[in-house]
Amino acid sequence: MSSNLPIGIIDSGLGGLSVLRELLKIMPNENYIFFGDSANNPYGTKSVEKVVELTVSNANKLYDMGVKAMVIACNTATAVGAPVLRATYPDRIIVGIEPALKPAVLSKSNPTVLVMATPLTLQQDKFLSLMKRYTEDANIIPLPCPGLPELIEAGNFCGREIESYLERLFAPFDKSKIDSIVLGCTHYPLIKEQIAKSWGQAVDIFDGSEGTARHTRNLLKEADLLNEDNQAGKVTLLNSLDSDKIKELEQKILFG
Repeated sequence: MSSNLPIGIIDSGLGGLSVLRELLKIMPNENYIFFGDSANNPYGTKSVEKVVELTVSNANKLYDMGVKAMVIACNTATAVGAPVLRATYPDRIIVGIEPALKPAVLSKSNPTVLVMATPLTLQQDKFLSLMKRYTEDANIIPLPCPGLPELIEAGNFCGREIESYLERLFAPFDKSKIDSIVLGCTHYPLIKEQIAKSWGQAVDIFDGSEGTARHTRNLLKEADLLNEDNQAGKVTLLNSLDSDKIKELEQKILFG
């Protein structure tokens, strides 16, 4: 396999661009093909069977185009689709993402950690096992956020609609008792500033994008597949929903 082949990234929509941003920071010379499945967004309220079907189908699209590694830049797709994809392609580099619970728990002694994620992500054994691993070290509060990916997918990165959603979401909590917030969906980092603003108090916010990018680089290095070209790589953006608005949002998210 050639080292100058692209890295494939799949997501339920535009959220995975938050992972692509981190990949570009640490591996700017790599080539990338990103496929966002905005036509089927959100994944977090679908059945397990449907998410597996979509994840495998999207990955196959990029494998057919020729990629040297696959990054599943969606927590829900990772939780239910990654095991099937790894069983189908046992010799391929496949990188998933999970809520950044470990760094949140280790950030201080016995913290209270709020984990924002889709309903399906929070129901899966992958997350439940991850949470169980740290229950003796932290008070972990899962917080399902139905409807939030759809708002972000529509380009609501700020404004009254997203503010109202977050106000309702955070209203039940005594904010003084929450030490950290984990963003367990790759859409959520796109509104990280708005989340901090709506929370209204100092709080540490964690997401898994940077760790996923570093892990991808480490696996490529181990496989001797890092692109050694010194020039900037090519980024190809694909989406199941072909619209000018999607293209405009992609550029805004990636390049400001």
